[in-house]
Amino acid sequence: MSDCLFCKMVSGEIVPDKVYEDDNVLAFRDLNPQAPLHLLVIPKVHIATLNDLDEETAPLITQIYLAARQIAKQEGVADKGYRTVMNCNSEGGQSVYHIHLHLLAGRNMQWPPG
Repeated sequence: MSDCLFCKMVSGEIVPDKVYEDDNVLAFRDLNPQAPLHLLVIPKVHIATLNDLDEETAPLITQIYLAARQIAKQEGVADKGYRTVMNCNSEGGQSVYHIHLHLLAGRNMQWPPG
């Protein structure tokens, strides 16, 4: 998608503060952090919302979560704990229409999240 912010990061047109990358996944620091550690983990292929997943693209969700687990270890937060969140559509809190996993850590998380 030529107008997608995250696709521009994948293509290198915009350079994020990258913390992880492999063939299918990119992770970077959120520009508006909601916790001391706030990263976004995205698939490199454009999928607008969770509603747009299909049998072919669904395995990317597993890859995103495995990357998040590895990043949490790398960032030193795996043992203390962290939160992962995926939002879907506007009422779910999604603001960039390219699926992404928020990885938040470094403070006690509250419930309900709000």
